[in-house]
Amino acid sequence: MQLSRQAEALHREPPQRESMSREPVYRELADTLRSELNRYIAGEFLPAETQLAARFDVNRHTVRRAIDELVREGSLLRRQGKGTQVLGRPLVYPVAAESAYSQSLSAQGHGVEAILLQRRPCVATREEAGHLGLEEHAPLIELQTLRRLDGQPVSLIRHRYCASRSDLLADYKSGSVRQFLAAHGLPLTRTFSLIGARLPSREEASVLLMPRHLPALTVLTLSRDADGHPVEIAHSTSRSDRFQYQIVT
Repeated sequence: MQLSRQAEALHREPPQRESMSREPVYRELADTLRSELNRYIAGEFLPAETQLAARFDVNRHTVRRAIDELVREGSLLRRQGKGTQVLGRPLVYPVAAESAYSQSLSAQGHGVEAILLQRRPCVATREEAGHLGLEEHAPLIELQTLRRLDGQPVSLIRHRYCASRSDLLADYKSGSVRQFLAAHGLPLTRTFSLIGARLPSREEASVLLMPRHLPALTVLTLSRDADGHPVEIAHSTSRSDRFQYQIVT
C-alpha cells in the first residue's frame, strides 16, 4: 500500500492547514500498521523505519509519528538499539479465592515462567502488619519474582511472609510460589485483593519492558492457610496493556 502524495503534502503544511485535511497522513499510516499487527507474534519486531518509509512512500518523520501513536496505545514498544517490538494482547486473569497465577494462565495455553529475582529480609509496614496480624516493623522475609508469559515479562511480584517462614522458603528456586507452598504442606487461599493503578518506577519499567507513561496495574493480595491464619501478603505490578483482571465470585 502507498499513502497518497496529497496526504503526504498535507502533512507538511502548517498546523492550521493540516487541521482542515481529511486525516493527517501519519494517522492513516498508524491505522494501517494497527490493522497489520495481528500478523505478528508478540515479541517480534517491525521492519526498520527506513523500510517502512520506502514501503509506504513517506518520509521517516511520518513513520516515526505513526509508530509513536501505537507506542502510546501500548501496542508497540521501542527497544533502544534493537527496534520496535510488537506487544501481545491483554490476557484475562480470573481473580478468585483458589486461583493461582501460573495455573490459570497455563490453562489458557500460555507458557508461564516464574523467576526468583531476590530473596531478602525486610520489615512490615503498618498496612502489612495489620493484614498479617503482626506488630508494625515486625521482621518479614520477601521473595521477589518476575513472571513471564510466552517469554515476555509481564509482572513483578513481592511475596512477603513472617520471618518464621524463612527456613521453608529457603528451598524455593523458581516456579509458582503457591504451588511450592502447597507441595510443602501449606496450601493457601486468597481472601482479600485490592486492585489499583499507578505509573511504574524506572526499575519496574525497565524490568517489564514498558514505557513509563503507561500505567501499571497493582494488586495487593492477602492469602490464608487452611485454618484461616494470614500467611502471605503479595504486591504485584503488571503491565496494564497485557492484563485484564476478572473478579470471580
